[in-house]
Parts: sequence; structure tokens; C-alpha cells
Amino acid sequence: MYVGADVISALQFTRSDVEKLIALAEEIRRVYETGGRLDVAKGKVLFTAFFEPSTRTRLSFQFAMIKLGGAVVDLGPEEVTSMAKGESPEDTLRTVDSYNPDIIVVRHREPGFAAKAAEICRAPVINAGDGYNEHPTQALLDVYTMWRIFKRLDGLVAGLMGDLKYGRTISSLSYTLSNFRDIKLYFISPRELRPREEVLKILDQRRVHYELVERPEEVVEKLDVLYVTRLQKERMSPEEYERLKGSYTVTYDYLARFKKIPVVLHPLPRVWELSRDVDVLPQAQYFEQAKNGLYVRMALIKTILGV
Repeated sequence: MYVGADVISALQFTRSDVEKLIALAEEIRRVYETGGRLDVAKGKVLFTAFFEPSTRTRLSFQFAMIKLGGAVVDLGPEEVTSMAKGESPEDTLRTVDSYNPDIIVVRHREPGFAAKAAEICRAPVINAGDGYNEHPTQALLDVYTMWRIFKRLDGLVAGLMGDLKYGRTISSLSYTLSNFRDIKLYFISPRELRPREEVLKILDQRRVHYELVERPEEVVEKLDVLYVTRLQKERMSPEEYERLKGSYTVTYDYLARFKKIPVVLHPLPRVWELSRDVDVLPQAQYFEQAKNGLYVRMALIKTILGV
């Protein structure tokens, strides 16, 4: 990563990028956990434009900028903007960009919208999720979490389970892990929700070992990490959602059947696919995963601002 970079796809990340961001996230974490402060972004402004709902991503970017000493301006809900009058998101971004923010963070339901925003805007654009396509900064916090637990990324075995077709976190996480040696991925899903062909094609090009699996119990004991995702109800027809709803539900009792329980991660929000009784397990690391998003996004913002 470099000063002024747009972050549109996890395919931009090299192994070196990921390792440097992890090291910087750890450095920032040590400062804050020992009561220190960083005011390196004083005078800088981050603008968040979320045209699709978000809790963790939007708030962690906002907290990250404020904790670095910068300021945040948020677009707010659609009903209080000129989009309620029919203005296009593109025109909204053109207008905001003219106010000279230092970074723009964008989420939109249209795949490819972040790339379009980067063409429009002078300010660096960070993709906070573009439809079913990608979510590159989620992948950064996912691998940062894995690194904190295992102290390595090489050689990890991960099972990615649930909606692998419409879930944007899956593609970005797969691409990011593909930078590391001897990674093995098990894609666990019904046939209808297997990863999209363009994702598998890239993994083939990068010579990543992966397998498509329908029965999670076949592979759970082989895994270091079980990465659970929800069905993306908002991207499916009601009929498709009802048919596939409940395909896999991870519960305490289900995991207790296995001799080895992997670390359980989830990008959140969860619905029915990950039971709350799993929270008591030491392997349940999804809230720590969300917390890690703050530090890795602070590292990313600091890098892009060059401060």
C-alpha cells in the first residue's frame, strides 16, 4: 500500500502489504492499550458514504479516524440527503469530493461501484463493500485476527461456510489468503451457494488448494478456522432464501461432537447460522475479530494519509 492509494479490491494486497499493515496495527494497538494517543491525522477529514446499511464497518472507520486525531463527516441516511429527491450517488460523491476530504469510504449495493467512485473522486476511495463483489478491509481484519491467534498465516487450513455466492467477504478473504504459502481452503455450502466462477478462476490462477464441500462434518476436524457467513437475504429471491434458510447452523452441541473445534470467525451480523450458545467457547473469536477491525483500519488510514 502507498500514500494516496485507492483500496478497491483485495487483489491489490501483496503479502508485503498485509504483513506491513498487521505490524502497524500491532504497533498502534500497543500505544492505545498502554494509555497512549496518536494525533497523527490532525486536520485530516474522512468522509463515510454508506448507501447500504452497516454497523461495524462504518463505525470502526469513524472510530479509527477519530482515534488517529482526524475528523469524520458522515453522509447519513438516504432520506436526509438529496438522494431522497432523486440525486444519483455519483453526483453526491462528486459534490463531496469538491469539499476536499482526505479519504472517502464507500459502501454500495452495486458490484463495481467502488471502482466507479474511485474514477469520479480526487480523494482516495476505500471500498467498504460493493454488492456481492468484495469487502477488502474485512479481509484485512480477518487475516489480522488469524495472525493474532496463530502467529502465522502460512499453512493455515480454513473452512469458509454458508453463502459463498453472494457473500462478498468470501472473495476478498480468499484473495488475501492466496498471498500466503500452503493455504488450504474448504468451501462449505449447498451447491446453489458455491463461490462464483470468477473467484475460483482467480484462485486457480494463484494455485491455491481448495475443495468444494457440502457436509461440514467431513472437514471440521481438519480446520484451523471455521469462517461462518449468513445468507445474504437482501441479494436473493424470497423463494431462494426460504429454500436454503437453515442449510447450516453452528451450535454449541454441534461443535461439541468433534475432537477438535476450530477457531470460529464470522464477519457479523449473524442471524440463525451461528447460535449464541457458541459464544462461551474459547474458540469463538468473532467479537475479537470485530475489535481487530478498528486497529487494522487505523493502520490502513495512517498508511494512505502518509502520516
